Amino acid sequence: MAEPKNLERFEFEETEEGYLLTVGAEGGESLKLAVTPDQMDAIIDALNEVLGGDDDFEDED
Repeated sequence: MAEPKNLERFEFEETEEGYLLTVGAEGGESLKLAVTPDQMDAIIDALNEVLGGDDDFEDED
């Protein structure tokens, strides 16, 4: 298995079909991926799980 490289670029763009995710490592080419809205939700859920975030954004006034 190849050694991990440091992340150099991470970018989301909205498209008509969903999103375009661009990821690049230091000194390497960027990888562009088409992401559906359902996949974006899964990415957000995974980040919230790892980071301990809460996806409930209700105001507590």
